[in-house]
Amino acid sequence: MGAVTSTVTVEEGGAAGGTGPVRLFCTDHGGDGPPLLLLHGLAGHCGEWEALAARFASTHRVVAFDARGSGASTRRPGDVTRAAHVRDVLAVARRFGLAGEDTVLAGQSMGGLTALLTASAHPEVCRALVLIEAGPAGPSPRLPEQMGDWLDSWPVPFPDAEAAAAFFGGGAAGRAWAAGLAPGPGGLHPRVDRDVMVATVQENARRHYWDDWDRVRCPVLVVRGENGAMQADEADRMRARRPATRIGVIPGAGHDAHLDNTAAVYGEMAAFLA
Repeated sequence: MGAVTSTVTVEEGGAAGGTGPVRLFCTDHGGDGPPLLLLHGLAGHCGEWEALAARFASTHRVVAFDARGSGASTRRPGDVTRAAHVRDVLAVARRFGLAGEDTVLAGQSMGGLTALLTASAHPEVCRALVLIEAGPAGPSPRLPEQMGDWLDSWPVPFPDAEAAAAFFGGGAAGRAWAAGLAPGPGGLHPRVDRDVMVATVQENARRHYWDDWDRVRCPVLVVRGENGAMQADEADRMRARRPATRIGVIPGAGHDAHLDNTAAVYGEMAAFLA
């Protein structure tokens, strides 16, 4: 059976910007075994997990979804706080019957931070946590400006998928980013709104999440790309505060380690989850 797509609706509460319900686009890859819920990074989409999901479908029930503001989910949600993203994880987990003590949460970059915060606040829905190029360090005052500049640099519209993949660095990662674009006037366009993405990282500009890290109770695997954005000292500090933390480094991989070397990331995860 192939992957099945569906939508989960999350009702927004009052003060956070009542723009109505947020719809989350989900992909259920099926499979038997403990639930594995996959969370993509900022401005990404759930399709980038397909290669990893295919490897895990023989041992896990694999579900991924587009975060609010990204992909085929609601593009301009009123609330883009970390807390809203955590609520989305819980809503998707409940919708698919995954919200239990067997669930593994895995996330890359901003999706990893969401996974960390979910495991910290809701230990009852997380058996194990996998953080790919993600951790609690901060604050990062320049992050919103850097994100805005990066999105402004996209030569929109891209004439075709080949040009887009080349712009995003080529290889599997470039193809995955290109696959996140949508056809429109003159070529391919982003499925994210620049200002929503900048707003999504405002919280990270102002604070760190070490207190949340200290509250995580389940086993954790931290995966860094050898050439990624996550610094070795952040991972080492995470392990110093929680000595059982396992750290894996993916040779030759960058920030999108799950795309740059899917086989190696799978190997680290499978050994950890076994």
